[in-house]
Amino acid sequence: MRNEVVFVCTANTCRSPMAAGLFRHALKAQPDPLNFLKVSSAGVSAFERQPANPNSIRAMSKVGVNIEDHRSQPLLPSMVDSALAFFGMTESHLAMLSLQLTPEPSNAFLMREFIGEDASIAIPDPFGMDLSAYEACRDSMVEAIPSLIRVVEQLYAAQLPSSSDNK
Repeated sequence: MRNEVVFVCTANTCRSPMAAGLFRHALKAQPDPLNFLKVSSAGVSAFERQPANPNSIRAMSKVGVNIEDHRSQPLLPSMVDSALAFFGMTESHLAMLSLQLTPEPSNAFLMREFIGEDASIAIPDPFGMDLSAYEACRDSMVEAIPSLIRVVEQLYAAQLPSSSDNK
């Protein structure tokens, strides 16, 4: 059974650790089995074991989410087997995900894809900008979290045996 949600960005030091931290925090308030899902992040061009960007850490601490222990990791082929869903920050992340993973995952989406038609879908990279850019990035992620919980809940339920399978 797939039980992991993976957030994907470029270097796995700014956006995806923030998204994973927010999603992990939100799942704590969800009922079983959602609150037991593993939440991780990866980068399509990441070096291993790099800390989260200091501005990512600061932006997250302002909303009570600690990502100080984060260490970057590259996107790994083994993630295909355990991931219930991949959530990328931009279309280019989804394109790289489909190039780097075999088989190409059918469960890859943009993080802001399910908010609504009027919402901007991409989450721009705040790297190299000031703290306010990281806070804006965080806030655009916060807006997406409720829709992601609904999507993950549906994906999780879809992999469970139906009651008619037990007859």
